[in-house]
Amino acid sequence: MGCDNCGTGKPNGCKSNGGCSTGGCNRLNAFDWLMNMPIAAVSDECSVIEVSFNQGSRKDFFRNSTIHQFEKGDLVCVEGVSGFDLGEVSLTGEIVRLQMKKHDVKEDNPEMKKVLRRASDRDIDTWRHSKGREKEAVIRCRAIAKQLKLDMKISQVEMQADSRKATFFYIADGRVDFRELIKIYASEFKLKVEMRQIGARQESAKVGGIGSCGRELCCSTWLTDFKSVNTTAARYQNLSINQTKLSGQCGRLKCCLNYELDTYLDALQGFPDNCDNIQVAKGNAMLIKKDIFKNLMWYVLPDTNKQYPVTIERVRKIKSLNAQGVIPEELEAVEITSKAKEAEPEFVELVGQISLQSLERADKKRKQKQQQPRQQRQQPPQQRGQQQKGQQQRGPQQNPNRPPQGGQQRGPNRPPQQPRRDK
Repeated sequence: MGCDNCGTGKPNGCKSNGGCSTGGCNRLNAFDWLMNMPIAAVSDECSVIEVSFNQGSRKDFFRNSTIHQFEKGDLVCVEGVSGFDLGEVSLTGEIVRLQMKKHDVKEDNPEMKKVLRRASDRDIDTWRHSKGREKEAVIRCRAIAKQLKLDMKISQVEMQADSRKATFFYIADGRVDFRELIKIYASEFKLKVEMRQIGARQESAKVGGIGSCGRELCCSTWLTDFKSVNTTAARYQNLSINQTKLSGQCGRLKCCLNYELDTYLDALQGFPDNCDNIQVAKGNAMLIKKDIFKNLMWYVLPDTNKQYPVTIERVRKIKSLNAQGVIPEELEAVEITSKAKEAEPEFVELVGQISLQSLERADKKRKQKQQQPRQQRQQPPQQRGQQQKGQQQRGPQQNPNRPPQGGQQRGPNRPPQQPRRDK
């Protein structure tokens, strides 16, 4: 299978079964938009299917020499290294021919491996047992590499379904002599060992995760080739050189810095060259940044920190005047009008005319009613009995604020009202 990472255009040109020497072919899962297309003849049907391994991190094309018709999502057993491997069918039908043409794979290639059979329950149990050993193998491999004092990091271990072969992915800055390590691994795990070096970006693609944009990492979903990214791309886009914000989960510069770089480079072609310094009456103006969205160039004059936005036409005119030996008086900066802030709506009481004082008063009365029975329960029984007898002897108490029956309420200094006499 042709691989975009290692550059091999031959089928199975990578070191392992459809794998890549740089750490796996992570291609975008293609949608089978030809699945409902009728077939003119059975002989014209594509006999090759695409099978994915290890949750889509590795894919390969296999010839279907069986009598079974497979669909997307079926588990199949395919030829492996001295045994078989188990994978999931990702594409079938005419869309496979388009994928093979895209990756320069010949359909009649005799070296293409074959599909053995549909996966049985026994094959699935064997495959799950092999996958269960991968986590323990990673821990054991790292301990062995540390004992041998090798400057490398074991990132992942991928075992074949029949546990006859294992691929060890490692990260190292330089060349590592792991001949002794392979012997120890082979005797420890009782299988065939293959070492494959990957980079930090390939490790991030295998692990996966969520980026700062809120979406799944590009390297683990659709990005196939990793181009070099440097800080020059950030400078062209007027981004601050902050390694924390510009670095991805792999610790390298984000691949998305290259996505809009061509657009910025095309826009920068309209700006004049060799205009970093221009002469005016107040001194030598120095260019600090270019605003490609507003087509402005920002300059700063000596002995001041104020920045002056100047149009491209004005900069070209000043540059031509300086070439003639003429020094203009001013830069003629453009006034930047800031957008008026929208007035925030005032607070509106949606509750209505309910006042807090009435609510607090009702709450206070409720608390007093709850405290009265508590105080009575806390008094000794003898005192409570005396209070009840005194209330029975005195009778019901009258409210001092309540006017007496049959008369009007009198104040403390008000004389008694004389009865009226009819004239």
